[in-house]
Amino acid sequence: MKLVAGNSNRPLAEAISAYLNVPLAKAQVKRFADMEVFVEIQENVRGEDVFIIQSTSFPTNDHLMELLIITDALRRSSAKRITAVIPYFGYARQDRRMSGRTPISAKLVANLITHAGVDRVLTLDLHAGQIQGFFDIPTDNLFSAPALARDIKEHLDGGNRVVVSPDVGGVVRARALAKRIDAQLAIVDKRRERPGESEVMNIIGDVSGRSCILVDDIVDSGGTLVNAADALLAQGAKEVYAYITHGVLSGGAVARIAGSRLKELVITDSILPTEAVKVAHNIRVISIAPLMGEAIGRTATESSVSSLFD
Repeated sequence: MKLVAGNSNRPLAEAISAYLNVPLAKAQVKRFADMEVFVEIQENVRGEDVFIIQSTSFPTNDHLMELLIITDALRRSSAKRITAVIPYFGYARQDRRMSGRTPISAKLVANLITHAGVDRVLTLDLHAGQIQGFFDIPTDNLFSAPALARDIKEHLDGGNRVVVSPDVGGVVRARALAKRIDAQLAIVDKRRERPGESEVMNIIGDVSGRSCILVDDIVDSGGTLVNAADALLAQGAKEVYAYITHGVLSGGAVARIAGSRLKELVITDSILPTEAVKVAHNIRVISIAPLMGEAIGRTATESSVSSLFD
């Protein structure tokens, strides 16, 4: 087994490497003066089972091209099997046509990855589960719920917690977490007036006097979380936490979260945390390296991956 890291999240790749006790393969992933991506695999990979660790996070297109070119370099170096380990799958929010004359970019990216020569994909908390069907190769969608549930049990007092979905579409995810921590479920009903903005309308469920835990797969601008926290507190919630898998946190999101009434935002390191995230007083990062490492190890030994979530 060989592990190859792109430039998107080197600390996560190194943590996975340490978990598996497998050193990262020697590889050079750099830019020419005109920002073309150049890749050189600097050790023998012929006949090897190779795992590329690369999130397609900001800058999304650069990191996607790195993934594709690394794949091509490995395929031309006679790797036996190439698995793309994509902790955060960019373009996942473009999984359907919202209006006429628009693309389904998630399907296009799946085609690019497949035709580049990837044999298998390993990813985490896809924005929409049906994206697995966009790939014509085996695709494992891992879930962060066990790691999030463990952290909640370690840091939040039990007994009076309620898991809250910030929208109707996230109810399945919120229900799964609520079941793991034996908590009640509530839903935020919101109306989105324009892309990137949301207006909270109603809270479905009893949150009065309870510690609320907002759960979602992606936090981008942070507007939804801030509005949801305000609405929950207005309904009598004791305090509001947020547990989100992918901390995209673009634009002024970190400042928005820091200035909000959220007690704490917990994200994973599926996306490399920025310095602003690291110093924010109410944002905490937990590692998904053990989960990704265990899934990689099981894939390499042809063992069950789904049993990780039983």
